[in-house]
Amino acid sequence: MEHPENNPKYAGLNVNKGVSQPPIINPYLKQKKKRQDYSPAEYTEQILKGNITVLSQAVTLVESQKNEHQAIAQEVIEKCLPYSGRSVRIGITGVPGAGKSTSIDAFGVHLIHDRNRKLAVLAIDPSSERSKGSILGDKTRMEDLSREPLAFIRPSPTAGSLGGVARKTRETIILCEAAGFDTVFVETVGVGQSETAVHSMVDFFLLIQLAGTGDELQGIKRGIMEMADGIIVNKADGNNIDKANLAAAQYRNALHLFPLPPSGWSPKVLTYSGYYKTGITEIWNMVDEYMTFTRNNGFFEFRRNSQAKYWMYESINEQLKNHFYQSPQIAKELLLKESQVLHSEISSFTAAKLMLDKYFNETK
Repeated sequence: MEHPENNPKYAGLNVNKGVSQPPIINPYLKQKKKRQDYSPAEYTEQILKGNITVLSQAVTLVESQKNEHQAIAQEVIEKCLPYSGRSVRIGITGVPGAGKSTSIDAFGVHLIHDRNRKLAVLAIDPSSERSKGSILGDKTRMEDLSREPLAFIRPSPTAGSLGGVARKTRETIILCEAAGFDTVFVETVGVGQSETAVHSMVDFFLLIQLAGTGDELQGIKRGIMEMADGIIVNKADGNNIDKANLAAAQYRNALHLFPLPPSGWSPKVLTYSGYYKTGITEIWNMVDEYMTFTRNNGFFEFRRNSQAKYWMYESINEQLKNHFYQSPQIAKELLLKESQVLHSEISSFTAAKLMLDKYFNETK
């Protein structure tokens, strides 16, 4: 629009037209591509090609609570199942602060560079009981491994349901194996309930211990020691070497008191330093020796079959539980029974029996 001040009768006055308004969106900014939705067959095809991006999307579907996502995920898992089972599955546990993530970082780099392995790391992170949030910071603690193109690191939050996460982790193992990963690490949240779940999905269970943290006998817990196929004492460096060797000797003596495990393998105790990356070769020589031993005596196949059967029953239990709580009639009745229990009108056990009776009558 021409300014009136530029009229010849206003001699000496001149107003510039100004600068045109720049576009709101940066023209040099690349538009983010919308996430592509694949069919189950396309997911499977890309996973078998080793496409990490599509593998990550498939794992997200596995972890999703939406029914439509679960339907796709289960079909993808079924299609990938014939291509799975060819990896070595390692469970890694230890008390908080034992150096699990640092050790996995060192182990992973060793396996990729020295043994030509392709590694997937599935880490179960604890979620806050208050906010239900999770940090998922494993990639920040695995600095070297996170830069390796042959490594895939996937943290998963427990979100208050360890059993559900454990089942989804087992399904994720199948997808990773189909994508060509020949070694799978499953890291637990720490010594506790998660160990039993992880032990039921791996071939070798590795327990990381510490020395010099007080009474060494406190680390010798029968339950976790009996599950371990190998025990390693971390931070065997500097002034801590003697303490680490002493702790290792105490663990060896403790293992002699336990009966021989069903595999026939006598668990070994080694020392190493995750920070200085010493003693790692000996650890993986132990793992290879164990795998050869159990494959030769048939325990490897027996354990895999037992685990498959175990997870079939676990899946049934979880589906029954979900079906119970997702019933609208049950949800209404639960509130009433809860109020009766709180007012001491009926006992907790009676309320539970009444609810189950109602559920089974509805499903007949």
